Amino acid sequence: MMDAPEFWRGLDRTARHALPAASIVAVTILLAMPGLIPAQPACRTAFVIASVYFWSLYRPASLPAPVVALLGVLLDLLGASPLGLWAVLLLLEQAAVAPMRRVLVRQSFLMVWLAFTGFAVAISALEWLARAVLDLALLPPGPILAQGLIAILLYPPLAVALIRAHRSAAAPEQA
Repeated sequence: MMDAPEFWRGLDRTARHALPAASIVAVTILLAMPGLIPAQPACRTAFVIASVYFWSLYRPASLPAPVVALLGVLLDLLGASPLGLWAVLLLLEQAAVAPMRRVLVRQSFLMVWLAFTGFAVAISALEWLARAVLDLALLPPGPILAQGLIAILLYPPLAVALIRAHRSAAAPEQA
């Protein structure tokens, strides 16, 4: 039988490990509330793209692929996207970040942000292409371009907050 201090340490480790996914879910649901901010769907999607990139880069073990897929399904359900579209796009993002991780974590913030810019553009283009194919129509690029631009502009302030969480008492290695 586990004693009380060991139970609380285990619970603390679990909470630290769950922080990335739990924070993404909480903010995504918050951003789904009507009238909270302008351009909500684009902001919600941009937040998830940026968060998955950050955590896949700095704490990949805390954001495994099944969790990323579930985050994508949540995004689909909240944004009325075809079910599975964002699961696939976020998993592609995570898979593309993985081989670059060792190089990117040693780079300056500017280089990490530039790499994210490339990912945001690629994901936005893939979303536009997938929606066009599914709708059998050429869609206006404006909303997708806005979403990509919001993601690129959102990344720096979001990264500042996430870096603090990553390096703070919320880090699993601190337990």
